[in-house]
Amino acid sequence: MLLRKFRENGPDVLFLIFVLMVFTWMGAFLHPRMPSAEGFDNMPMPLFKVLLGITGFSPFISTFSAFLVMLLMAFLMVNFNTNVFFISERTFLPALIYVVITGMNPQYQLMNPVLPAAPFLILGIRRIMDSYKVQGTAYSFFDAGIFIATGSLFYAGMIWFGILLIVAIIVLRPFSMREIAISLAGFLTPLFIFTGFYYILGYDMDYLRSAVNYNLFGREAAASMPLLNIIVLLIAGAVILISVSHLLGALKEKRIKSRKTFMLLFWTFFISAGMFAVFKPVSLEIFWIASIPLTYFLCHYFVFSRKKKVTEVLFIMLLILVIFIQGVNLAG
Repeated sequence: MLLRKFRENGPDVLFLIFVLMVFTWMGAFLHPRMPSAEGFDNMPMPLFKVLLGITGFSPFISTFSAFLVMLLMAFLMVNFNTNVFFISERTFLPALIYVVITGMNPQYQLMNPVLPAAPFLILGIRRIMDSYKVQGTAYSFFDAGIFIATGSLFYAGMIWFGILLIVAIIVLRPFSMREIAISLAGFLTPLFIFTGFYYILGYDMDYLRSAVNYNLFGREAAASMPLLNIIVLLIAGAVILISVSHLLGALKEKRIKSRKTFMLLFWTFFISAGMFAVFKPVSLEIFWIASIPLTYFLCHYFVFSRKKKVTEVLFIMLLILVIFIQGVNLAG
C-alpha cells in the first residue's frame, strides 16, 4: 500500500519525496514571485534584508532559494526524529508530510521571512531536547537560545518562541534559575553581537528599531486566501484533528522522553496559533512554523494507528488534496 511504501527507508522513497516536492513547487517555479508580492520587503529584519539582497535580483533565484530552504527543512524534520526518536520509527514520513502540508498553501511558496527562520527553530528545539536527563546544568539551553534569537533576525515574531525555553526548563528539568539565566544569555548573545556590529559599521540604528517595531506590532498583514484553499485546509485540518485525538489518547503509554517531546511540540503549535490570533503583523506565512508540530502529529498517527485502512485512505486523501490544489495553481 502507498502509506507502507512511504514508511520504508530506501533511496527510492527519498526520490519519490523529492519528485513530490518538485511538483508542489512547480507552480512557484513557472510563475515565480518576489517577496514584494506579499509585502515582505517592507522594512525587513536585518538578516532577511541581507537575504533579499543576495536573492532579490531575480524572481526565479528568489524562488529557487526558498526551495533550497524547504529542502533543508525536510532534512531537519527527519533528522530531529532520528536524533530524539520520539516516534520510535526511523522513517522519511516527516519530510513527506511537511512537504504535503506546506504545499497546500501555494500563495506563500516564495521567499518570506518565516521560511529561513524555521530551520533555526527546529534546531533550537533539538538542542532543548538534548538537555533531557543531563546531569547538572544543561548548557544546551544556551545553544537553543542562540538558535531561536538568530531566527528572530530573519523573522521578528520568532522572538516569542523564547517562551519555549522557559516551558522546556519547567517540563524537562527540575526548575533551575541558573538554567533560565543560561537560556536568557544564549537568547541575548546574537542580538547583542548583531546590534554591536550594526552600530560599529555605522548603520542606521533608528532604522533597526523601526524595523523591529514594525515587524512585531506595526505591519498590516493580509490573511486572505481563495475559497478553494480554505476548503482544502479545512479538510486537512479534520485529518489533523483525528491525529491529535489519537496522540492524546496514546501519550500516557509513551516513554517519558517521547511524551515530553510531544508536549514541547504542542507548545510550539500553541505559540504559533496565539501569534496568529493576537498580533496583526502575523499572517498565514506562520504556517511554515505551525506545520512543524502538525507534521509530527500526523506522522505519529500514520505510524501507530491500528486502523490501517483508515490511515491509508486519509494519507491518500492528503496527497490528493495537495496534488489538486497545486494542479489548480498550475492551471491558474
